[in-house]
Amino acid sequence: MADVRSDGRLPLTIVGGFLGAGKSSWLRHQLYTRRFGRVHVLVNEAAELPVDDLLLGRADRLEVLAGGCACCTGRAALIAALRRICDDATGAGAGAIDALVLETSGLADPAAIAGALQEDPVLVRRIVLARTIVLVDAGAAMEQLAGEHLARRQIEAADEIVVTKAAGTDLPQRSRLVATLRLLAPGAAVSWAEFGVEAPRETDPAAAPFDLPEPEAAAPILAHRLDAREAGGWWALSAWLSALLHARGDRIVRIKGVITTPAGRLLLQSVRHHVQPPEILPDAPQGAGDPDFIALIGRDIDEQRLLRSWDTFVRAL
Repeated sequence: MADVRSDGRLPLTIVGGFLGAGKSSWLRHQLYTRRFGRVHVLVNEAAELPVDDLLLGRADRLEVLAGGCACCTGRAALIAALRRICDDATGAGAGAIDALVLETSGLADPAAIAGALQEDPVLVRRIVLARTIVLVDAGAAMEQLAGEHLARRQIEAADEIVVTKAAGTDLPQRSRLVATLRLLAPGAAVSWAEFGVEAPRETDPAAAPFDLPEPEAAAPILAHRLDAREAGGWWALSAWLSALLHARGDRIVRIKGVITTPAGRLLLQSVRHHVQPPEILPDAPQGAGDPDFIALIGRDIDEQRLLRSWDTFVRAL
């Protein structure tokens, strides 16, 4: 149900979570059920070419902030977009939307975004942070929490935690995960979802949390773009991706892309070694000119070596 404010400020919901947690799938279902009412959605992508907005066609208004995380390098773009939305809400477009939703990059710290709103003299009077919802991949959560400071900061900022992809987990694993999440965010509500739809799971409230070692220092996670318009066919591309994940899957956190095939436009997604089945997308609007591309997100990736591999095994075929 949409938030209703008597002070005229627009409620903002931040949807966060680490790379591959399922933010877009979850948000797509919430838009379908009209959870946020008439909503303006901002999608923040770490890669310069956005992907997640392709899944969110049910937003009343949709805007993409690409090329930098809203908590740091993309902060100025976020503030400018929110100020413009607030100006529109007091002009001819007054009353056209009930709420704002920001789907963050998987590399964003929600607390830093909340701080940016509080520090801005205009937005602090025009927008109120209604809640921060953080999604957590049940299968990957403990590896992320053990090795990534950012994954912990995201959960610590949460008012609500939605655990996804738990279908293959057993009761002890789920129970200890929930205990760990409650340790990091004691006041946050915890729920479960599969493909964006609520899916309650049994847990043992007496379970002990996992031990969380202090994460080691690591190289930053960066996004790399590959132009797939000249890819040498679907089979060449899929073979290259399989070989890349086999050889460097420990360094690659996320792959997302859009490829045109005889079957239509396909959305490709992977989380580390796990490749999701391609999803058929609607045709691009006439004249949109959206190129086929792959966005590869990871750490310790030699971009020049990556491009040479792409040119040799995909583009040149």
